[in-house]
Amino acid sequence: MAAKTALVLGGGGARAAYQVGVLKAIVQFYPRNHGIPFKIICGTSAGAINGTSIATHASCFHLGVRKLEWVWRNFTCHKVFKSSFPGILSHLGSMALMGLQDEKINTNPGSLFNNDPLRDLLNQLISFARIDRNIASGALAALSVDTSCYNSAKSITFFQGNQHIDEWHRARRGGQRAQLNTEHLLASSAIPLVFPSVKLNQGYFGDGSVHQLAPLSSPIHLGAEKIMVINLESLHKTQHQDLEHHPKTATITGHLLDTIFSDTLNSDLERLSRVNSTLDLIDAEKRKTLPLKKIETLVIKPSEDLSQIATKYYQEMPLAVRTMLRPIGVNQQTDSSIASYLLFEQSYCSALINLGYQDAMCQIDEIKQFFDID
Repeated sequence: MAAKTALVLGGGGARAAYQVGVLKAIVQFYPRNHGIPFKIICGTSAGAINGTSIATHASCFHLGVRKLEWVWRNFTCHKVFKSSFPGILSHLGSMALMGLQDEKINTNPGSLFNNDPLRDLLNQLISFARIDRNIASGALAALSVDTSCYNSAKSITFFQGNQHIDEWHRARRGGQRAQLNTEHLLASSAIPLVFPSVKLNQGYFGDGSVHQLAPLSSPIHLGAEKIMVINLESLHKTQHQDLEHHPKTATITGHLLDTIFSDTLNSDLERLSRVNSTLDLIDAEKRKTLPLKKIETLVIKPSEDLSQIATKYYQEMPLAVRTMLRPIGVNQQTDSSIASYLLFEQSYCSALINLGYQDAMCQIDEIKQFFDID
């Protein structure tokens, strides 16, 4: 049964610390030498980084979660992108110069921040060779990373898994077998305009959430019959707000980020629920002839507004970053979720880990039933 269970980790920048708290709650119900209870892991953006880290420790669930928690609890912005005044000004100067040059002369990608520190961190912390070994031993069936291809405007899922898993091609999306590495993770987490796109093979790729039409298709193509989703949607998005004036640039940008990271996943979950309900109405014998199957799902998402939590720790964001965001209207009182995506600081990340743990414990009976935990 475990081989048919998938873990889906959505994107959301610094919000992905929440996922670690959920995993921390689950792992305590397994023996210390137990492997991961989900043999299929699918990640997008920051969720792809978390998922890959767990996949490299598939044979020891406790060790994987413990190492991931240590990284997030010791995070700072400068480990993800250059966040000092010299680093930011140098990068923006390079971007300005690039804009004056012919595209054939300067082909470097444009972005608001330089995320070379994240590349160095991933190269240091993640041993990609472990993925193949865990697949060969049976501790892991498949790992996938969702990206968006700017050449074709398609959602491309790069996966590493058992040989019996076939590539797939659908309208505006597909799955390609690959030997995953740091560049795939950087591509999947390259938030548009914020971080630079990444060249993979002959294409240019960015954040997997941008062109993602069916986030749940990847685990299903990889063989999942049960899917656990850790959704990073914040209550901030669902609350009605009375605006006294036109929304500022920061507010609109925050809404765009919320839409990119949450809307398609929620729509896909609704679609899957409708398919399951429809299949329940069909005779069991006739159901066997259909190209559809019922998928059991478990969804865990924040019980508190992540944007509001971010405001409490806003002053801990590097001064250079706060100064740079101020012209578009971002400050501690701003009604925008931008800070919640960029606040890679210890206190904020720790708060999200604690929230994820608490939320998972509130659903622990459902989690135990889903994973058949005695």
